[in-house]
Amino acid sequence: MKVLLIEDEKKLGEYIKKGLTEAGFIVDHHLTGLDGYHALMTEEFSVILMDVMLPDVSGFELVRNYRAAGKRTPV
Repeated sequence: MKVLLIEDEKKLGEYIKKGLTEAGFIVDHHLTGLDGYHALMTEEFSVILMDVMLPDVSGFELVRNYRAAGKRTPV
């Protein structure tokens, strides 16, 4: 299962990624909303874990744009 993690707090993101990886997941971690959005639109994921308070764009806005593009992956 491939997971997209968008979390701007580096230590927290690394901790989450480590736990998920140890549980057998493949994790793609991005530190900014714009980098995460690029991954959202160009790759396929089984699930998306996203912080809503990102420094460059709101997580809510990312999800709104993602859904408007017809994507339905669970967030």
